[in-house]
Amino acid sequence: MKLRPAFAGRRAILAVLFALLAATAMLTGCSGGDEQGKESAVILGFSQLGSESGWRIGNSRDIIAAADRAGVRLTFENAEQKQENQINAIRSFIAYQVDVIAFSPIVEDGWTNVLTEAREAGIPVLCTDRLISGADADLIVGFVGSDFYEEGRRAGNFLLKKADRMEGDPLRIVEIAGTEDSTPMRQRAIGFRDAIKGDPRFEIVESVSGDFLKSKGKECMQRILEERGHDIDVLYSHNDAMTLGAIEAIEAEGLTPGRDIIIITVDGEQGAIDLLKEGKINCVVECTPKIGDIIMSLSKKLAAGESVERYTYSAETVFTEFDENLQDIPPRGY
Repeated sequence: MKLRPAFAGRRAILAVLFALLAATAMLTGCSGGDEQGKESAVILGFSQLGSESGWRIGNSRDIIAAADRAGVRLTFENAEQKQENQINAIRSFIAYQVDVIAFSPIVEDGWTNVLTEAREAGIPVLCTDRLISGADADLIVGFVGSDFYEEGRRAGNFLLKKADRMEGDPLRIVEIAGTEDSTPMRQRAIGFRDAIKGDPRFEIVESVSGDFLKSKGKECMQRILEERGHDIDVLYSHNDAMTLGAIEAIEAEGLTPGRDIIIITVDGEQGAIDLLKEGKINCVVECTPKIGDIIMSLSKKLAAGESVERYTYSAETVFTEFDENLQDIPPRGY
């Protein structure tokens, strides 16, 4: 039997409609799966302390990229170097009922109230890059980052090696330290002093805080050079940003960094590695910002109710003028 043209047309239209409905059902099913996956993903609230250096910016980029790779839903807040902003961010994470909170504390003290609130809400808290002190330390479940004491020792050990190859009077050392009361500032200072203590070849003639900022590093070095003239042999700087600022001040005085003043810095940013290759920096102690994957791995464990190690340190090295293959150092990425 032959179909009449009108009926055949209606049948064709119905076939198209059924096909569209089937396709819509499939898309809806896929969308529902995506939403379900999002709902089951670990939610991490992260409070970054600021963006004061290339290191910190690289650290933020790495954490965001690692969350994307791990399928972790990340709520990211930048505190812009203010503790009150971090406290407010942590409280917002608690209100949002995230699974895990991680933050890089600008200072070690003053976290008791907000971290107690997180504990009462049943939300585990990780410290990244920096630690907190005293009773507050009992309110976090773990730390992810660098061994700052060891970084200080590595800086001191390089200076010991450098002095062994030199002759002359004791070396006068200027230290530009990081933010006061921060973990890296304290530990890098202690480690450095422990490495060189008891050696009469060294004297720390001044230690001043540059707050991990390039501008302050330059200001500190300008003042020191004005007050002490050229009577400085070594600069030990707690991060590359301050070092780069200090080098600008040194060159403005007609001095050659790396030769007239031994330069020891911490971090390993591309700018510092480039100056090491040029001979303007003598030693770069690595402090890697690339800890995002570790943070995500630990966050997933904590969200699943598992315990984690109290301290998880990143693997790091030292780059010095004594290395044979400085030109082979790959791009740093920060």
